[in-house]
Amino acid sequence: MTDWDVYLVTQESLSGDRTTPEVVANAIDGSVDVVQLREKDVSARERYEMGQEIREITRKAGVTFIVNDRVDLALALEADGVHLGDEDLPVPEARQLLGEDAIIGRSVSFVEAAREAAAAGADYLGVGAIYATGSKDDIDDEEYAIGTDRVAEIVDAVDIPVVGIGGITAENAGAVIEAGADGVAVITEITGADDPAAATRDLATVVADAD
Repeated sequence: MTDWDVYLVTQESLSGDRTTPEVVANAIDGSVDVVQLREKDVSARERYEMGQEIREITRKAGVTFIVNDRVDLALALEADGVHLGDEDLPVPEARQLLGEDAIIGRSVSFVEAAREAAAAGADYLGVGAIYATGSKDDIDDEEYAIGTDRVAEIVDAVDIPVVGIGGITAENAGAVIEAGADGVAVITEITGADDPAAATRDLATVVADAD
């Protein structure tokens, strides 16, 4: 998991005229390390059906497959794990349902929350939003961006991997890694790119150079 340089979070509504499975396949061509099924604006049934395709693609490629929020979907899709937010199941309950081998991530923005998530058994943290982003309605303004200094504080406070997320591009990803993050998670930098494979490779190069 410490080799997670580039982490794709899917969102078909931000993928132009491409389907999410197409974007995932292209990102895998660009050597993405992990794919998270997000797709918050579709039904659970639609997300499940999309997830079946992505599970097959990622399994064949040997790429880690994570489901956002939904432990039930993670189980149904035989995903490698789940990524949880403040309103989702607590980490220990998700662990009980998914088993010891499952990868459980937790979204945090503050040092104390990071410590609590690590103590609860999270395997990694998604830290953000680092920069202003348009992919979430509640963090599309600069005042909600935590910046790289907070990333450094969280990295110093925990002993589990940290993935930075929120407004990350090839231009600013290096600063996130230099702050101590192990990798970067993106939506539109890959899904909205003219060439998702090339965008993935560009991010991977930036992360490797900054590491």
